[in-house]
Amino acid sequence: MLDERKQRILRAIVDDYISTAEPIGSRTIAKKYSLGISPATIRNEMADLETLGYIKHLHTSSGRIPSSKGYRFYVDDLLTLEQMSENEISLINNWYATKVRSVEEIFRETSRIISQLTKNVSLVLAPQLTQTAFQYLRFLPLNEHQVIAVIMTDAGFIDNKIIDIPSGVSFKDFDNIASIFNHYLKGKRLSDISMASIRKIRGETVNSTVFNAIINIIDEALAKDKQERLYLGGARELMEQPEFHNIDKVKKLLSMFEEKQLLYDILHAQKDESLAVTIGQENKYNDIKDCSIISATYHLDGKPIATLAVLGPTRMDYGKIISLLKFMNANLADIFHRFHL
Repeated sequence: MLDERKQRILRAIVDDYISTAEPIGSRTIAKKYSLGISPATIRNEMADLETLGYIKHLHTSSGRIPSSKGYRFYVDDLLTLEQMSENEISLINNWYATKVRSVEEIFRETSRIISQLTKNVSLVLAPQLTQTAFQYLRFLPLNEHQVIAVIMTDAGFIDNKIIDIPSGVSFKDFDNIASIFNHYLKGKRLSDISMASIRKIRGETVNSTVFNAIINIIDEALAKDKQERLYLGGARELMEQPEFHNIDKVKKLLSMFEEKQLLYDILHAQKDESLAVTIGQENKYNDIKDCSIISATYHLDGKPIATLAVLGPTRMDYGKIISLLKFMNANLADIFHRFHL
């Protein structure tokens, strides 16, 4: 454990480096932060912090920067979460209201929002649809000529599509056909739904046009990637960070982003925790040992639905990013509920 004075100095070093990306010395700390101690005392305490492995220096004559151990102590013991501003909350709510029209867009736009607000890489891992069980098919009236077909699974994950209402067909006809589908398919895994079960349903339906439209929706759901889907955004924003002006670092990261399985592995390592922070040398992949990953897993009815993550330099603003991911998790519940009311 660090005594209170060392903690205050470490907090000042981390906070300053997060905001400036520049090493800091004892005189600068004394001038910028009201610690009530002299530069000489700060210098001695910094020497102790370096010996203990909480800070390090890049060059003999330079100031100090946090180490992975220093960031870990900061995150676990010193961090104060930043409150989301009203402007940020309004921006997010308006973004979803205007740009999200399908489940696929929920995940894609979530990735885009996170990368834009954090200026780092965002990773969103969406579930494998075919491994969930059919819960129900429902039709929602859109207007006089169209309905929205919604497929809900036991994991809460949904697919939806707009269908034109054929001439001579009422909305009640759609409800009747949905009841027949639900009777036969409820509880079946999407991957186990066979043509045999579909033929049974067809024998009881009265409108082939509506039936064929529903079959197309289920076919599209089954045709989706059998692997979980990964949405990545913000590579350009990350390259603007001073840590990544080094072309060799950029090449390594860009190469890693092309290795989808590696990204899946990274996120699966975080998936069992509601909130996980992996810092610098704690990462087991060499290419991201200069980076940190903050991830949050979103649950619906107790089941993990999506993992949201931010990958960036160890100098990332941990307090702001953790607050954002927590807000996004809470916000996603409202977004999903729009699609199955």
